Amino acid sequence: MNDSQRVAVQRDNPDGSVRVIFAHGAGAGLQSDFMQYFALGLAMNDIDVVRFNFPYWQKFMDTGVRRPPNPMPQLEHSMRTVIQQFDDDKPLFLMGKSMGSRVAFRLADEAKATAAIALGFPFHPTGKPEKLRVTDLHNNCGKNLIIQGERDGFGKPAEVASYQLPETIAVHWLRYGDHSFEPTKRSGLDRRALWQEAIDTVRAFITERT
Repeated sequence: MNDSQRVAVQRDNPDGSVRVIFAHGAGAGLQSDFMQYFALGLAMNDIDVVRFNFPYWQKFMDTGVRRPPNPMPQLEHSMRTVIQQFDDDKPLFLMGKSMGSRVAFRLADEAKATAAIALGFPFHPTGKPEKLRVTDLHNNCGKNLIIQGERDGFGKPAEVASYQLPETIAVHWLRYGDHSFEPTKRSGLDRRALWQEAIDTVRAFITERT
């Protein structure tokens, strides 16, 4: 892997009986509060969690200069390389936050993953509901999971209900949550409540399939 593709990898609970390879979203890398909270929460449940930085984010970490995400083929190559680093007999789940979930779904068949999991799937760019990305959701896994906040600007309940989603997609809605599963102040909820609900939902989904 050349310097422009070199990425950091963080692994939690290598002894876990199931592996989740976890890709970050466009605006924050593997060390974000969101990524760390979910990785550690799952690692406490016999899950081997591998998270990594996409090349553009690694470059930002190295230089301090922000740059846009890599094109999708480069994002796929990066996640594919990480998958290959941890190739053994453990059941494999590919999971991503937002942009990372698109990559996870697109690689699920190639990686022979049990399922793909999205934490806030970007059904369309914000403000551009006509530019749908539902084709990314088609794979040969028996069941896939999307966890979505009800206030998510990338796909709210009424919008998603109108889409022709594959029958393999299960959607779990987080009440009061936005794209990063942050609740409204009026709800009286702490974000950790929604984050824990999402972790519990992922854990139950994985347990049912292993």
